[in-house]
Amino acid sequence: MTEQIRPVPLADIIAERIQTMILEGVLRPGERLTPERELAEKLGVSRPSLRAALARLEQKGLLVTGKSGTVVARFLGPLVDPLAELLADDARAAADYFEYRRCIEAHASGLAARRATQPDQAAIRACLARMKVAHAAEDPTEEADCDVELHGLIYEAAHNVLLLHIMRVLGDLMRRGIFFSREQLYRRSGVRAVLLDQHVAIGSAVLAGDAYAAEQAASGHINFTQATIEDIRRDELRMATSLRRIERHDLVAENAAARRG
Repeated sequence: MTEQIRPVPLADIIAERIQTMILEGVLRPGERLTPERELAEKLGVSRPSLRAALARLEQKGLLVTGKSGTVVARFLGPLVDPLAELLADDARAAADYFEYRRCIEAHASGLAARRATQPDQAAIRACLARMKVAHAAEDPTEEADCDVELHGLIYEAAHNVLLLHIMRVLGDLMRRGIFFSREQLYRRSGVRAVLLDQHVAIGSAVLAGDAYAAEQAASGHINFTQATIEDIRRDELRMATSLRRIERHDLVAENAAARRG
């Protein structure tokens, strides 16, 4: 007897499409979806079918619905928050972070050079253009934001969903200042110009499809960033020591012989 083919419910099809977009990083944690009526129109489906699909994804922990609408869940939050607590005061965290980035960043850049699609390339070009404008305007905050965006675009262009989500977790930790302050990095004398050249080199190699050059540029960038951060921290330690030497006068009793003399 031939088994009957059962039609797939429309809600399942909608849910699978949205889930794929979350998996691929198209829809990002914390992003709010278009209002239900408008989203149903854009997808060309009924509101009841859309509502059922959203409910399925909410049950999976991928969406959260509240008064402000439906939002992509921060589904890696249960990992990020305790990890941040573990790493916050650990002296090894920054060095281990850079060691990990050195391995992953180079490989991701090489993959991006091999796999970037035309839309990926267009996004990278646009980001590099904004970075150059911010640099010319001497806006280190905007330039640092473009820095974060560029690396994210390269991870996306690598088309490896596991790599993308893991690096976004590290990005969340970075924004909390767990490893180092990117803004502090950009405010260090002479660093901005070097970082711009490095980012342009990485982006240009990816756009040219030169995997080897992309990997080399990415490795050099991570090495430079780590060395600069270590210099900044050494300078901070020296300054802190000098300030403590000044403050010692508030802690040490005045020498009696000095008072008499």
